[in-house]
Amino acid sequence: MSKQATFYHAGCPVCVDAETQFAQALNPQDYSVEVVHLGETPGRIAEAEASGVASVPAFVVDGKPYHINFGASIADLK
Repeated sequence: MSKQATFYHAGCPVCVDAETQFAQALNPQDYSVEVVHLGETPGRIAEAEASGVASVPAFVVDGKPYHINFGASIADLK
């Protein structure tokens, strides 16, 4: 059974690079990856915050947030 990983981003260059480098690099047999562009789906910002995401790009894997670099804070996306 694969683990759920959600990759939240805002479409900035840092986020796009992180998607290429990390989200696409995860083994699909081990991880089911959902990519969420918060700029296009702002209704999911509250979900990201509730999962512990403070800035994007970030992964939430099995309910735990992992921040990658710093593209934009969640506050800036609201």
